[in-house]
Amino acid sequence: MITDVFEVLVPATLANLGSGFDALGVAVDIYLEVRAQPAECDRFVYTGEGQVPPTADNLVHQGYRAAWAELGQAAPPVALWANNPIPLARGMGSSSAALVAGAAIADRMSGGKLGQDGVFAVTARIEGHPDNVAPAIYGGFVAALADPPIAIPLPVPEVRFVLAIPAYEVPTPLARAALPRHYSLQDAVFNLARSALWPAALASGRLEVLREAAKDRLHQPYRAHLMPGLEAALEAAYTAGALAAFVGGAGPTVAAVVRPGMEGAVRQALAGYAGQDGRTLILGPGAGYTWKEI
Repeated sequence: MITDVFEVLVPATLANLGSGFDALGVAVDIYLEVRAQPAECDRFVYTGEGQVPPTADNLVHQGYRAAWAELGQAAPPVALWANNPIPLARGMGSSSAALVAGAAIADRMSGGKLGQDGVFAVTARIEGHPDNVAPAIYGGFVAALADPPIAIPLPVPEVRFVLAIPAYEVPTPLARAALPRHYSLQDAVFNLARSALWPAALASGRLEVLREAAKDRLHQPYRAHLMPGLEAALEAAYTAGALAAFVGGAGPTVAAVVRPGMEGAVRQALAGYAGQDGRTLILGPGAGYTWKEI
């Protein structure tokens, strides 16, 4: 078992990409950092966005224990120090990053017995939907299933992401509760066709198609009441030159995909949605989790 002190960096992610509900996602280059060291008892120290209690029932430890359980072993005690710049409950995959960090740490300590694909299988099962954990593991754009666990990285063109992040939270359970139990065949086909455009557009370089690819009838319209000004924000992003605009995960973050050089105009267009107490960020595509030696 590896006993050195080490640190894992796990990216924030944007799930769904509009039409690819629970199936498509992308990593962006802002990273949760978790330092780990074997210890006599579990410890957790947290700094960064929001408030997380310093107890061993946090999501990083949950991912860590789940990975050891997958290996059929009891989880050895570990001390964790987390520094998290990813906003909590804003649709940027903060919980998935924490789970992936924990599972990756367990894999590292076990000598790599799970591997990347094993880390994905464990964390996708915990999350129940893979569109955040897959890009956190593999980086860039990813298409993924949880059952069976399949994740396929997609081409990453030269694009940037402009994020408008309101000050309020939209907890995932609340966003899930807003969805209908049944959909029309017309709406299902609408989304299937557009989600298929994402990999085709990324592979072919026809990025102008992403505006159509991001259209959605399965989740964003039903969650719009939780995010005041959403429809106007999406339209403003397109007017300012965005290639695609969509809600990140369960929201309330609105993400715009832009060509380099268009970041400023789109950021200005989305500033009103972020609000006086919110913020905007300009980020690039993110890498999958990586290791930083101490």
